[in-house]
Amino acid sequence: MSLEKYRRKRNFTVSPEPSGKIRPIAKAKQPLLYVIQKHRASQLHYDFRLELNGVLLSWAIPKGPSLDPSVKRLAMQVEDHPREYGSFEGVIPEGEYGGGTVMLWDTGTWTPETEGPESTLKKGDLKFTLHGKKLRGSWALVRTKGYGSRADKSWLLIKHRDKFASTKDITATRPRSVVSHKLLADIAREGGGDIEKAATGDPQTPKAKRVTPSRKKSKETKSK
Repeated sequence: MSLEKYRRKRNFTVSPEPSGKIRPIAKAKQPLLYVIQKHRASQLHYDFRLELNGVLLSWAIPKGPSLDPSVKRLAMQVEDHPREYGSFEGVIPEGEYGGGTVMLWDTGTWTPETEGPESTLKKGDLKFTLHGKKLRGSWALVRTKGYGSRADKSWLLIKHRDKFASTKDITATRPRSVVSHKLLADIAREGGGDIEKAATGDPQTPKAKRVTPSRKKSKETKSK
C-alpha cells in the first residue's frame, strides 16, 4: 500500500488536502478509522474509506451507500489516501484533481468480520461491521467484473440484513456533515468554492407553485 499515486495527482501548494504519511500498522485492539466524504467534483459521489495498514483504502460510490440489502451500489476503487484525509472537509480548487466541495458525511470505526482482512480483500470479498454516526451494522465489499483498464477496480457495496437495514434513503434524510452540520453549498461558501455547483449535491427545495387567480375571482375584480 502506497501514497505515491495519491501524491502524484495533487499539488499541495494549491490544494488544502493533507499530503499525509503512511502510519505503522495498527495494533489488533486499536480502532480502525472509517469515513465517507460526500464529494461534488465533476459529478456528485461518495468516497468510502476504510483504514488498513496505515492508509485509507478508498472507493468512489456514485449513488452513495444504501441501507437496503437488496440494493447493490457500484464502488470504484481509487488510490489509497492518508489517514489524515479522514478529517478533511473543505474546497479543492477548480482545475485541480478532484476540484470541488468535500463534506465529511459520516465517520466512525470499522471492524473486519473475518481474520486477515488483507487476504479477504485480495480475494475480493471483504465483510465488515461499521460503527459510524450514520452507517452501522454488517456490510460487504465484493469485487465484480468490470470493463477495460479498470476491470479489477469495480466492486459492489452491500448492506447485510440486520437491525440496521432499512429501505429509507439515508443520503436524502441525513444530507448534512457530521462535524459542521453544513450542506455542501455552505461549505463551498465558507471555503470560497463554487456555491452553485456545490448546491446541486444538496437536497433540492421544490419550487413554489405559481398561483393563478380563478376565473370567478377575475370577473369579480373586473366588475369592481
